Amino acid sequence: MMLKKIAAALAATTLALSLSACGGGAGSTNLSALKIGIKFDQPGLGLKEGEKYTGFDVDVATYIAGKLGTTPDKITWTQAPSAQRETLIENGTVDLVVATYSITDTRKEKVSFAGPYFIAGQDLLVRADDTSITGPQALKGKTLCSVTGSTSAQNVKKDYPDVQLREFGTYSECVAALVAKGVDALTTDDTILAGYAAQAQYAGKLKVVGKPFTKENYGVGLKKGNTDLCNKVTDAIKAMIADGSWQKAVDANLGAAGYKAPAGNPPTPAPCS
Repeated sequence: MMLKKIAAALAATTLALSLSACGGGAGSTNLSALKIGIKFDQPGLGLKEGEKYTGFDVDVATYIAGKLGTTPDKITWTQAPSAQRETLIENGTVDLVVATYSITDTRKEKVSFAGPYFIAGQDLLVRADDTSITGPQALKGKTLCSVTGSTSAQNVKKDYPDVQLREFGTYSECVAALVAKGVDALTTDDTILAGYAAQAQYAGKLKVVGKPFTKENYGVGLKKGNTDLCNKVTDAIKAMIADGSWQKAVDANLGAAGYKAPAGNPPTPAPCS
């Protein structure tokens, strides 16, 4: 009988230790490790160079992770192309997506969002010597590039049907096509365009038109219905704005292109539902 009691006690201890090692379950405030989806090819926002990850979204994600109890060395960064973001969240490949992810009603049918943590606007990137494109109304007969699955591509299809739209898998492909004169312009959020225009290899070759024509609310994507995690991420965004870390991240990552956060920034995150 004594041996059975000892065995039972050991089993209970082992189970408790196992649960502790797992971080206390899905509702735990402290997550010992996180899988976060970011862009790998967006200078100033989410860029992978070797084993180094930089950009505003990376800084936001790292700050949020810290508030959730995850140190930088325990973050697993995963590439999150625009067309794959919902799938990565739904199948559990990532816990969070911080990848210039515009909050839309259509996307909210599949995933939940915390935020916004930034408000951007869709604009145009053109060659520096091109004076013919002054805004979206001047795109008729032009070839415009965007990324498959992005809000930018959907906006153009809906509002400017006369534009010849080419869609690639990444913005880097669009930029290369623009420089090579394979397309006349690239459209996406002004933050992304500013990041590319500021790169050394494109100095003097590209320019942002500076006529934003949409409002994009960047949110942190997560599993649909996980209100507990959403609330924790929202609190982290508020803390980042309040303690000055948000502004420092904007200046450090986008300031080199002379970019100024547009009206509405820093934003007030919406309640989770």
